[in-house]
Amino acid sequence: MAARVRLPRQAGPLGGSGSGRVRRRRTTVTGRLCDVSEESGPAAPVREAVRAYAARQPRLVAATAGWVTLVRTLLDDAGIDYLSVTGRTKSVASFSAKANRTEGGAALYPDPLEQITDQIGVRVITYVHSDVAAVAELLDDELAILDDRDLGEEMARSGRFGYASRHLLVRADDEHPDLAGERASVQVRTVLQHAWAEFEHDIRYKGNVPEDAAADLDRRFTLAAGLIELADREFSTIRRRIQAAAPDSTTEAEADHVVGQELATFLAGHYSDAGWSHTDHYDWIAGLLGQLGIDTVDDLADLLTSVDADAVIRRMGYRYPAGAVRRLDDALLAIFGEQYVTLEGNSHRVPLLRARLEKLTTSET
Repeated sequence: MAARVRLPRQAGPLGGSGSGRVRRRRTTVTGRLCDVSEESGPAAPVREAVRAYAARQPRLVAATAGWVTLVRTLLDDAGIDYLSVTGRTKSVASFSAKANRTEGGAALYPDPLEQITDQIGVRVITYVHSDVAAVAELLDDELAILDDRDLGEEMARSGRFGYASRHLLVRADDEHPDLAGERASVQVRTVLQHAWAEFEHDIRYKGNVPEDAAADLDRRFTLAAGLIELADREFSTIRRRIQAAAPDSTTEAEADHVVGQELATFLAGHYSDAGWSHTDHYDWIAGLLGQLGIDTVDDLADLLTSVDADAVIRRMGYRYPAGAVRRLDDALLAIFGEQYVTLEGNSHRVPLLRARLEKLTTSET
């Protein structure tokens, strides 16, 4: 029977590495099966930390949902394209396993409640690698960054291919009162990096790997990681080529209003330096154009000539590559002011738009 081999892993999902499991054996006590650790029981500080985390964990579940909503809102407001934003709260069992890890006979986390920082995990999946950087810059602009590791860059510097993901430890400030002081581990990676990491994780931690096949599987995982990095680069090149080739205007469509796909093509040419926005957002802002009586992209192109795009950028102070829809959103806000704020399609974000309008109307010093 082939021996089960756990292949080495560079980093685990949402922080950490390896399984950190405590080896246990089964024994019988007074006729009942129970777990008995082969090592001595956890130290009192660890036991207390686990109990404290168990009491805290239900509150963290609610905070995790709040973090997912906050990150998704920030991405939508910035107009950055993404596939998904998900979250998870560390289970009590997983926290206990991590808190019990040792290194050289000493506790790896002497203060588990403070040092285990992935109690709340958020994962952002983007389409292309340039959007990973855009997400990181946005979070740096909006939140306090406590730590930032680009594991793909670390791999590249060491001359290797493998696990690639951007890990940021963030903390909310008083601008987000429901989450003020809470920390979250935010993992950002492309959909291809995500596919590699999930498959690799399943194989390494759930598969029965014959010992004589371990080296060959390592080589194949490395080869796959290199191909994925190449594919990510090609997708980024495809996007840049499409943006560069997009016309500044299009022929008038047969529809009596601007449609999302038509608008996406126009904005790719008009804001050629901007990132692509979430697909649904083109349809949404096309609806706002209809409420303003702008029925063709030619009308929109004429309207945008009245906007000093550089002045808008200066006053908004983007510290991240704002998406095309966000750029148009701010241009319309600069032109129509309060009329734009009070459109029916903007009813869910009136305070946010008024804060932006104040930036646009405040005299530059």
